[in-house]
Amino acid sequence: MKTLVPLEYNKYYHIYNRGINSCALFRKHENYEYFLKLYEHHIDPIAETFAWCLMRNHFHFIVRIKNTTENIFLNPILPSQAFSNLFNAYTKAYNKSQNRHGALFERPFKRKEINTIDYFLDSVVYVHNNPIHHNLCKHPATYLWSSYKTILSAKKQN
Repeated sequence: MKTLVPLEYNKYYHIYNRGINSCALFRKHENYEYFLKLYEHHIDPIAETFAWCLMRNHFHFIVRIKNTTENIFLNPILPSQAFSNLFNAYTKAYNKSQNRHGALFERPFKRKEINTIDYFLDSVVYVHNNPIHHNLCKHPATYLWSSYKTILSAKKQN
């Protein structure tokens, strides 16, 4: 079994995972919306998110794990535990709504450290082009469940 390196503070990561046996994680709009609401609750306190994309059976996030001093909630939860809490909370709600039981996500969730600006930029492009790669759209701007349009509309800060 491969040993996972823990998520470290102030490092950038490509976080991704899929449904167990590639099963659907999201069946309707409400599923996507609820997952994002849980993501905001569990992950925003411990990570800065630069890009994301939710697909029917998998997801991708580009994040930087915040330093403990940046965490306004002073959350003592380890970053990997915060992700685990997200997946567990979503699984419970999804299982209840689908009248199913058991694991929903593959374990452990995948992570790749991003340690160069080129790798960071390539990862953001990869995440936003994932719906095209899976033949769900022809341009990332037409896919609903990604940060692509948010990044395009971001105003410059003075």
